[in-house]
Amino acid sequence: MADIYDRLVRATGFQWDAGNATKSWAKRSVSQAECEQVFFSWPLLVLTDADHSSTEDRFFALGETWTGRQLFVVFTLRGTLIRVISARPMSRRERGIYSHAQDQEEAD
Repeated sequence: MADIYDRLVRATGFQWDAGNATKSWAKRSVSQAECEQVFFSWPLLVLTDADHSSTEDRFFALGETWTGRQLFVVFTLRGTLIRVISARPMSRRERGIYSHAQDQEEAD
């Protein structure tokens, strides 16, 4: 899993297609900028989305925007670009997991 963090550090930007650029806004009021901000905040929790990784590796990210909005972002990596597939506010369970990660980060 450390490999995904290495790949994210080397990412050179984001790739948006016409549908994904507005889908999260239309469904969940999550902007494209907010999705991107998650990848520049810490802690960033990333897990593999094995159920939806049949044609390419997909990942879940739990992170915060610069205003503190906690988001769940589904993404893939295409070369050195991060391609956001969808995003939404974290569920109660996800907020608990993220809060625990924040506590661990502060303790270290």
